[in-house]
Amino acid sequence: MLSLLGSIYGKVIDVRDRLYDLGIFESFDLGAKTISIGNISAGGTGKTPLTLYVAEILADRGERVCILTRGYGRKDPQQRVLVCDGETVLADSHEAGDEPFELAQRLIGKAIVIADADRVAAAEWAKRKFGITAFVLDDGFQHRKVKRDVDIVCIDATDPFGGGNMLPAGRLREPVANLKRADIVIITRADLISEISNLRSEISDLALDAAIFEARTEILGVDSLESFHAKAQRTQSEEHVPAEDLQTIKNIAAFVFCGIGNPENFFKQLKLNNFSIKASHPFRDHHVYTQKNIDDITMQARANNAKLLLTTAKDAVKLMGVKFEIPCYVVEIMITVDDAPAFAAML
Repeated sequence: MLSLLGSIYGKVIDVRDRLYDLGIFESFDLGAKTISIGNISAGGTGKTPLTLYVAEILADRGERVCILTRGYGRKDPQQRVLVCDGETVLADSHEAGDEPFELAQRLIGKAIVIADADRVAAAEWAKRKFGITAFVLDDGFQHRKVKRDVDIVCIDATDPFGGGNMLPAGRLREPVANLKRADIVIITRADLISEISNLRSEISDLALDAAIFEARTEILGVDSLESFHAKAQRTQSEEHVPAEDLQTIKNIAAFVFCGIGNPENFFKQLKLNNFSIKASHPFRDHHVYTQKNIDDITMQARANNAKLLLTTAKDAVKLMGVKFEIPCYVVEIMITVDDAPAFAAML
């Protein structure tokens, strides 16, 4: 049954794409440089760190950058939310969604962040209000209503094509043949796989005209949960750098939890970076935490003789208001792209 539903879903997507290709469905020019970052499979493929990376490149060139995002999981998905005006974070994670809120915190002084299901209308409003010169579409590959100058697709090296089947049988959001629309393909988490030459060759066959880059995830630092939350109150003049000594935290027995698209990759990344991980607990992507969740995690941590908790920035934005009996730290990461000058030149 799931295979049948997946086949039907794939055919619907193909018809929709054909209508866009023929111009029957209209795509709208946002009137400024527009870069889309997306994927072809559901789940975590590294879109958010890459969105951050691209926004910083554009901002450092002097562009007035605006990130347009749907804001998955936010309280009112139909409401437009100005998450950050470029100087101050103006919404919390419930209003904005966890990923837009995280981007807003990391990009203070560099980008405006707007959560809106209607990204065309949001772009028109942002241009009038802020004089935007560059838009970054977060999760935009399937959002063909917006014309883009550069289409970037993230492919997770650890699970490239979501099992090879369309939703709901697999995790593909559209057929892999549609990679032909991509201008750039980024193979994310390349550092977690020993050999990716076969994957590069497969992508080259699917996306004949696309440039292919490899991306790796690096740990930027660790921060106490309290210090991480304080960043939401800072302005662009107040730079924040994770204050904890990374090596000290690595040596302390830790329990890890997270609710992201691919939690096992996060756990693996910590172990490869020599964190002393005693046990871990994954939650569903975009999980909203309760005090009971944290109390249960604390019990598991103590049962495994862990002295501290580790989580991601995406999870940390949803942990305001809950109490911890064991110190909780946030692992902040960054993405690095091979041949960074060539990648930047394509933006």
